[in-house]
Amino acid sequence: MEEPGQIKRALLDASAGAISGGISRTVTSPLDVIKIRFQVQLEPTSSWALLRGDLSGSSKYTGMSQATKDILREEGLPGFWRGNVPALLMVMPYTAIQFAVLHKLKTFASGSSKTVDHLSISPYLSYISGGLAGCAATVGSYPFDLLRTILASQGEPKVYPTMRSALFDIISTRGFRGLYAGLSPTLVEIVPYAGLQFGTYDTFKRWAMTWNRSRSFNTSSTTDHSVSSFQLFICGLAAGTCAKLVCHPLDVVKKRFQIEGLQRHPKYGARVDHRAYKNMFDALQRILQSEGWHGLYKGIVPSTIKAAPAGAVTFVAYEFTSDWLESILS
Repeated sequence: MEEPGQIKRALLDASAGAISGGISRTVTSPLDVIKIRFQVQLEPTSSWALLRGDLSGSSKYTGMSQATKDILREEGLPGFWRGNVPALLMVMPYTAIQFAVLHKLKTFASGSSKTVDHLSISPYLSYISGGLAGCAATVGSYPFDLLRTILASQGEPKVYPTMRSALFDIISTRGFRGLYAGLSPTLVEIVPYAGLQFGTYDTFKRWAMTWNRSRSFNTSSTTDHSVSSFQLFICGLAAGTCAKLVCHPLDVVKKRFQIEGLQRHPKYGARVDHRAYKNMFDALQRILQSEGWHGLYKGIVPSTIKAAPAGAVTFVAYEFTSDWLESILS
């Protein structure tokens, strides 16, 4: 089978990435909304922290089950998909850019555009390629990420009824730079996050292929050594979990920058004042001082529960969509 040209290959990777990202985001949106509500809440998010009296004041959300019931009661089922339109507008170009750049970097490193040959590059290059691809994708899609966070965190009554009203208000109050609020911690987060996600995915995929070969050798089988869809799902599951556990604190900091000055209803607790944090390190220090270490891990449970299937769905959907598109275009 003839290898597709460079432009065709880039379009193929971008299309497969966009489709897989859109599917993954829509499926995991409820967990993402719960995670954001926890991350932007200044008060404790667990009954354990409340009993210790770490921070005075009542908490709107104190656990996944309670948060799920409250959102369902107050906002209905649509509340779990609040901000999903800007999320899709963010994640589809994000994954499109990410997979296209990733494939290009791996092609450069391996000297071949064939996906199977990309597994021959060193694990270090896999991590570096993933980190650089994540940076490129973040810069290209960040304003939609900010809008998604604001719409998903505002609750009821809504501060912004539509994405357009949120966009114009941010530009009028913060300027165009406001659309990139929190970009610094995002870039600091995305390098290890994307690097870990893609690097560990490639590592687990190599292990799966090695295990398949050893199993067929021991059983004298002539079956295909390729990785099954279930194995791809497990590899994506593990990769998403590892990356999220390491990088979650920076995601919390990013969310705080993104909602600075948002005038939510008082029932959701204290607000993050405009220019509350000088920079990323100041935000980390202030959160540690006022909320403790657990403050940097607010939303870690729904975040991890979401990251695992999100990573699995993204990688499996990408692999299948990429193969399908390649069979059509080749």
